[in-house]
Amino acid sequence: MSAERPDRTDRPDRTDRPGRPAAPTSKVDLIIEHASLLLYPDDPAEEGRVLRDGGIAIADGKIVDVGPSREVSGRHGARARRDAAGRLVTAGFVDSHTHLVFAGDRSAEFLRRCRGESYEEIAAAGGGIRATVRATRAASEDELLALALARAERMIALGSTTIEIKSGYGLDLDTELRMLRVNRRLAARTGARIASTYCGAHEIPDEFRADRRGYLDFVCAEVIPAVAAERLAAFCDVFCERGVFTAEESKRVLEEGKRHGLTPKIHADELTASGGAEVAAAVGAASADHLMMLTAGGLAALRDSTVVPTLLPGTTFYLGKSRFAPARDLLAAGLPVALATDRNPGSCTIESMTFVTGLACLHMKLSPLEAFRGATDFGARALRLEREVGRIAPGLAADLIVWDAREPAQIISEFANAVPRDVYLGGVLRQARQSSAGAAAGGDPA
Repeated sequence: MSAERPDRTDRPDRTDRPGRPAAPTSKVDLIIEHASLLLYPDDPAEEGRVLRDGGIAIADGKIVDVGPSREVSGRHGARARRDAAGRLVTAGFVDSHTHLVFAGDRSAEFLRRCRGESYEEIAAAGGGIRATVRATRAASEDELLALALARAERMIALGSTTIEIKSGYGLDLDTELRMLRVNRRLAARTGARIASTYCGAHEIPDEFRADRRGYLDFVCAEVIPAVAAERLAAFCDVFCERGVFTAEESKRVLEEGKRHGLTPKIHADELTASGGAEVAAAVGAASADHLMMLTAGGLAALRDSTVVPTLLPGTTFYLGKSRFAPARDLLAAGLPVALATDRNPGSCTIESMTFVTGLACLHMKLSPLEAFRGATDFGARALRLEREVGRIAPGLAADLIVWDAREPAQIISEFANAVPRDVYLGGVLRQARQSSAGAAAGGDPA
């Protein structure tokens, strides 16, 4: 790994060479220079491009300038510099769908699925989400924080600098609020950007199994107003699925969330064609997530909306399903396709966005550039944070990954391995990895 070094602004060759400005026009905190920068155009239909020998100037946690290294260095003095030596620099991953705050262990369910039981059968027998609800209700806020903090730190080390986290393992007032308060504390403890989502309509709790309408009344009349009053969430999410919540029930909850200032998101068409995509379009959701069983009608509804399709191939893989979401059809419709992990205790324990990009290329036929854009720029759009994170562009947060690779394809091809990387949060080196000389030089010739 190349070290950061203080800038020597008194060196005569910094400003006197032909073709360079007479003097830097500003002083910044850090310049990363001689990098291969993965940049995205404004048009979501385009994949992006790699700018060779690029530079990034960073001040006060934000990117202030991007361009060829020589030009960026000529325009700015710097307190420190990092020679990336041709390494690929990307925006930090934006993981726009996780369930990171929970207690309990559902590894026994994994073994049951290995023996042939389905996720749906296990849930119907009292496992699944309801099992995690029982464990999470029994945990204190500090216990939930400690558990979630360990997961979040691992994900940040892997490059996830923005993480959306849903509630939904309380299904009562006290535990749901406790989970969302943990989200707030995670943001303070980690320095990562945490997008908080209320997902009380995640399942019907045991005490309401015979009164689903009563549970929906409770969610709409008591919990959503309480979440909004404490400003604990930006989003409201619903699991629109057979055996959980219908399209009409989901629409009711999301409209009530909107009335209280919570932007809709929805688990849509995951295990069955639930009509979730159509609901997302109808309520103006930020995203419709999963979409494994998306119908032609659902695709048409999304195409005519501003909803960002968010695909979770790790869940499909982890559950042993054979039908992945139709990423190429969504892209062909001109939609920005986001990728996320869906990290949760039962249906997907994957924490690596790199692994998710590899699955997207292998099973959904995305190109490496499309996969990286889905995991960064389009993930930010799914959280309506595209003016803050997800790209290497002036004005956005300096949340960056410096990879020991020169091309996105090199990283994707090693997606199940720990490709060495350095992770920056707000321009500060948050996680350093041991560099690999072979990778830095472009990989092994074989």
